[in-house]
Amino acid sequence: MSRLSRGDGAPVPIRTLTARSADGARVHVEVHGQDGAPAVVLAHGWTCSTRFWDAQIGDLAADHRVIAYDQRGHGRSPEVGREGYSTDALADDLEAVLAATLEPGEKAVIAGHSMGGMTVMAASQRPTVRAHAAAVLLCSTGSARLAAESRVVPLRAGAVRDRIHRAILRSPAPLGPITPLSRRMLKYGTMGPGSAPERVETCARIVHACPRTARQAWGHVLAELDLDACVRELTVPTAVIAGTEDRLTPPVHAHALMASLPDSLGLTLLTGVGHMTPVEAPEAVTARIRELVTAYVRAAGGGPVAEADGVGVPGGAGTKAEGAGIPGGAGAEAEGTRSGTVDGMAEKEDVA
Repeated sequence: MSRLSRGDGAPVPIRTLTARSADGARVHVEVHGQDGAPAVVLAHGWTCSTRFWDAQIGDLAADHRVIAYDQRGHGRSPEVGREGYSTDALADDLEAVLAATLEPGEKAVIAGHSMGGMTVMAASQRPTVRAHAAAVLLCSTGSARLAAESRVVPLRAGAVRDRIHRAILRSPAPLGPITPLSRRMLKYGTMGPGSAPERVETCARIVHACPRTARQAWGHVLAELDLDACVRELTVPTAVIAGTEDRLTPPVHAHALMASLPDSLGLTLLTGVGHMTPVEAPEAVTARIRELVTAYVRAAGGGPVAEADGVGVPGGAGTKAEGAGIPGGAGAEAEGTRSGTVDGMAEKEDVA
């Protein structure tokens, strides 16, 4: 399993890889846990990195093989030219990571937060994703109209607010050092009002470390995002998590996903939580991943079987959860509605 942590507290992977994407871009990949254990693949969001998933990695690595990677231009994945930022590139990179880390026919739960969720949507028709995805968890994400639906700017919905949100997404302005003011701004825009100071600090360190040019390039992609058609092609069982206080991707996006997904496993709304669900409510997100592994990966491999329709799967379709067992008081409400292959070449790197 992963060694306890590095000096900065981050879990240490058992190995690292560089996956080569379709256009030659290098994607940094970490593998935690135990070989042969049920696989989980984690895709982080805009301005984040593998460090965003530290809580999930620290918990799941005890009995899972956890694969986390840095989206291009983030963390240890190098920036690329302007033509290399697109939803197709997101899908290419995910395919490369799966091909580099999973055996032929091996199934995994794929969890994506924000832009990571958009990555899974963009790759919904890709052969490699369809071959390896046993189930999907979409956290705090949307498929279109991000600027129009955002509530970061406290104005009435309309053309003016839309233009301001687009300008924020595309802004080339540097974030600068972490200060009390920048922490307050980050918390207001991305986290719930009750977020613990240490979790705000964690998010600030991660977001401020993102290169300005990569942040701006991906912001242009997000401002014009339209993956509605891709959602309708995401045919694997898919669960959705959203925070009720999310200003970046408000719950309207989660409800729209639920209405479009071919095989929805239900929506879990986390009361009082903002956009950064894996950091703000790590126990709830980790628990949902575990439920999906039990139902769709362990069962396929001959392990304990859980009913796919939510019976015996806490928080699954057809169940209601009021936040019991979720430390920090974040209540959860589950709504049970239905609604070119890359080569994956991997190069070994030194373990961080």
